[in-house]
Amino acid sequence: MTGIKTTGEKKLMFFTGRAHPELAEEVAHQLGVGIVPTKAFDFANGEIYVRYQESARGADCFLIQSHTAPINKWVMETLIMIDALKRASARSITVIMPFYGYARQDKKHRGREPISARLIADLLKTAGAHRILTVDLHTDQIQGFFDGPVDHLFALPVLADYVGEKVDRSKLTVVSPDAGRVRVADRWCDRLGAPLAIVHKRRDKDVANQVTVHEVVGDVKGRVCVLVDDMIDTAGTICAAADALFAHGAADVIVTATHGVLSGPAADRLKNSKVSEFVLTNTLPTAASLDLDKITVLSIAPTIARAVREVFEDGSVTSLFDEEA
Repeated sequence: MTGIKTTGEKKLMFFTGRAHPELAEEVAHQLGVGIVPTKAFDFANGEIYVRYQESARGADCFLIQSHTAPINKWVMETLIMIDALKRASARSITVIMPFYGYARQDKKHRGREPISARLIADLLKTAGAHRILTVDLHTDQIQGFFDGPVDHLFALPVLADYVGEKVDRSKLTVVSPDAGRVRVADRWCDRLGAPLAIVHKRRDKDVANQVTVHEVVGDVKGRVCVLVDDMIDTAGTICAAADALFAHGAADVIVTATHGVLSGPAADRLKNSKVSEFVLTNTLPTAASLDLDKITVLSIAPTIARAVREVFEDGSVTSLFDEEA
């Protein structure tokens, strides 16, 4: 006989960075596992130190880290944690990024610009990640930037079912805030049995977050409009789109987005907006921290936990969303 046989079973280990521990705890609870104790701190000059308190040798390791502010710090911590797992002889390393940092920089609009979303994917691969699990990428093409499996999860079922239970569907119109989100909005229409409208906008290429809304395509007069987007950052785009809908006779506007980045003037814009409700998920911690009456935060943890279990058990992550196909 040559070689050695082993009867060892697969072992799942769950790790988290420091960016969004509340979500990590919720996912761990859904999985029925504990979070591996980790020693992590910043040196005086800002360098990050990480050491795991348990052996990860031979384990299938799942590391969750959402890229919230300060985003560059948490991206770096993610890379360091991946490197630590690689050097600890982990069998596989799956990085769970509920919010993929730099996703909006997915292509070159003009010369001498970076494609930073590709750079993030390259850094993750170089650090030692074998697989990425993420939620509602800004564009689907980002999946091709990573040289390995990418499980792309969708918050649509969570968000759409909430809206569908709250609003009379016969009065509902799904609205895409721009041409780029039409495909997603169309899936909302299929799930809710509602018509589609589109807000046409033009963005000032020389001024960040500056948007001019031009017109609304579709019938929104007297309708309850649900604006669907992947993220709300400074809220300028979505509030301008909502204003355009009200100007065209919409009875009410509900805004849904997977990622509540909510930076800069976002809190004031949401508070002063005529929108009746902003429905977000907890991929980022900022939404819950604002504590505004018109913000509703739904949990994405069950969706992530189900996907983790499918990956660990060599199942099908796609099967979780077959009903949306």
